[in-house]
Amino acid sequence: QVAVVESGGGSVQAGGSLRLSCQFSGRTIISGAMGWFRQTPAQEREFVAAINSFSGSTLYADSLKDRSTISIDSVKNTVDLQMDSLKPEDTARYYCAAKAGVTVLSKSRLWWRSWGQGTQVTVSP
Repeated sequence: QVAVVESGGGSVQAGGSLRLSCQFSGRTIISGAMGWFRQTPAQEREFVAAINSFSGSTLYADSLKDRSTISIDSVKNTVDLQMDSLKPEDTARYYCAAKAGVTVLSKSRLWWRSWGQGTQVTVSP
């Protein structure tokens, strides 16, 4: 298991932006898949975006595809999720996930191996 720690959540007004960061065991990024999910009390955890450090490939959920960018920051050793034009329906707890040693990505939460505790994002109208 890898320790996963998220940061960067907060409260913004609709139309604003937030940048979430994910760090792994206080060291380098994962060699494999890293991703973001989100969950509200009323819904199951849903996929947001993912990136693979081997291939550089990315995958996005349709709901945020045109408003978010996932990237690897090789200086800070983090995986970041930039979210723009935020909407109230984006309000959720955002979780970072990782799976080492793979060259593919998956939108299924069951596929991922390691999870952080989450960071809250609240978007007001």
